[in-house]
Amino acid sequence: MREDIQTIKNEALAQIMEVTDPSELETLRIAYLGRNGKLNEVMRGIKDLEPEERREMGQTMNEVKGAIEQELIYRKESLKNNTTSTFDATVPGIKPQIGHLHLVTQAIEEITDVFKQIGFTRVRYPEVEWDWYAFGALNMEEGHPARDDWETFFMDTPTHKENGEMVLTPHTSSGQTREMKRLQTPPVRMINIAKCYRRQIDSRHLTMFHQFEGLVVDKGISIVHLKGTLDYFARNFFGPNRKTRIRPYHFQFTEPSFEVDITCGYCLGKGCKLCKEGWVELGGAGMVHPIVLKNGGIDPTKYSGFAFGWGVERTFTMKSELSIPDIRMTYSSDLRFLRQF
Repeated sequence: MREDIQTIKNEALAQIMEVTDPSELETLRIAYLGRNGKLNEVMRGIKDLEPEERREMGQTMNEVKGAIEQELIYRKESLKNNTTSTFDATVPGIKPQIGHLHLVTQAIEEITDVFKQIGFTRVRYPEVEWDWYAFGALNMEEGHPARDDWETFFMDTPTHKENGEMVLTPHTSSGQTREMKRLQTPPVRMINIAKCYRRQIDSRHLTMFHQFEGLVVDKGISIVHLKGTLDYFARNFFGPNRKTRIRPYHFQFTEPSFEVDITCGYCLGKGCKLCKEGWVELGGAGMVHPIVLKNGGIDPTKYSGFAFGWGVERTFTMKSELSIPDIRMTYSSDLRFLRQF
């Protein structure tokens, strides 16, 4: 009899747990606890037991009856509170926080999208580069200051017979010659975004930083096309309320050459410890030097082009809605800072 009672209990509890419709609970209550229910059928045989056994069976019967009644109440409340009848036991009790792309990666994607709208193709070239592509092909002769050990990271590797020493690429401009050689025939409309390395660090510089290099080569390309491209990017990336300027400068691989500045995004042109005079340098630009075109396999008598190279981190920190006083903060590990982006 004891086994029969336990079997009835197990069957009742199993069926109650599978109920999805509250109306089914009443049916089960009658089937197991009603006047003609299964428990009462078993109880009719208690009268034939010895007094001591009858007492034990009665106690067991009451415990089973109480367990079934409690499970009926619990299941009824559970169905009332849940809008769904399914339960996934693998779902975490506390949902984990979801991360997002790093702010520099976000900036790279935004920059890429802006230039894609005007026909630029995204490319990427080696971060460990030969001296020839980093300097020689860009019209930087032996003895140029950029080749100094205090400016460039040189690799401890054997010197190549034709390409010279190996360096950590100091600028994405090394991709200019590679892209011209790859395409062989203009038009060229390249945007090269990659890591660069220089031996300098302060509030506006990092030893490792990202740079995006633009290169356009075709027939009839002039300074007007360069200015139009830079203005287009400034309007779409920084917004219409920021001012830009171009001032004459000198670079070995462009002629004429310019520095591109924008009003500081931290003080909005008033002057602060970041910019001092209200302007912050974004990078260089200019018309591609004929020697560079020639080194890339392009005839400078038929084609002309322009190029520009800006730091991604510096460009990002100059956005109007940001107030980042130190470029080194872009690589902060402080989640309070990173979660803002």
